[in-house]
Amino acid sequence: MLQQAPSLLPLSADTELAAASGPQPAARRWQWRWPIGALLPVLVLLALEAAARLELIPSRLFPPPSEVANTILALASRDLFSHIAISTLRVATGFAIGTLLAIGLGTLTGMNRRAEALLDPSFQALRAIPSLAWIPLLLLWLGIDETPKIVLIAIGAFFPVYINLVAGIHNVDRKLIEVGTIHGLPTRQLVRRILLPAALPHLFTGLRTGLSLAWMFLVAAELIAATKGVGYLLSDGRESSRPDIVLAAILILATLGKLSDSVLKRLESRKLAWRDVLASEPR
Repeated sequence: MLQQAPSLLPLSADTELAAASGPQPAARRWQWRWPIGALLPVLVLLALEAAARLELIPSRLFPPPSEVANTILALASRDLFSHIAISTLRVATGFAIGTLLAIGLGTLTGMNRRAEALLDPSFQALRAIPSLAWIPLLLLWLGIDETPKIVLIAIGAFFPVYINLVAGIHNVDRKLIEVGTIHGLPTRQLVRRILLPAALPHLFTGLRTGLSLAWMFLVAAELIAATKGVGYLLSDGRESSRPDIVLAAILILATLGKLSDSVLKRLESRKLAWRDVLASEPR
């Protein structure tokens, strides 16, 4: 008669490797990711500072990072935070409008072949229009107040979300749709409980891309008779021949873009925690 195998067996190499990649090492990687990610920018800033101090780079064209930091501090003591607040509000409003429209129209064209044949060619043509090309038309149509700025940012956010959502819906397993249909789910429930959850990874990719484009379109939007905003600071530094202000505005835009993308990335990791994919830990 065969004896029962002992309950405690020595761990194999594969088992030890699997145990080593558990939650605790993931937490340690999370703790180290930000310091490692900051290493390259710090090294670049130090190299630029040294090059400027050694006069390898003309300071009138590219001031040292220490001077840019002093400029940011000087702006912070005046009205920098009001510029950041108005720009953030514009991006948030335009991004929300563009995203809602993209989700509605993307769901329609993704599910309905006739709607896709009718709408998608026009959207693909409009997607190729540069952001600056919209400005004269928006000024003629909407004036010079906040409306054309919000609309331009919404245009920038719309297309990445729309394209990725349509691609996500097209890639949903047909068997899932058939199961939902067999169980008698109406169209609204089919969209809410099957299509959108299955397309969620593509949707988050579109959201992150759309958010980055919203920050890019912000600069073009704040060229429309703006007197506040980070894009206005960028334009003001160019007109006053102040490269330190231009670089300060660029750094602020990069920081705001990274922070907002990190928020979306954390939300993506939380909402898509069910996925069993490579490198699915929060970044």
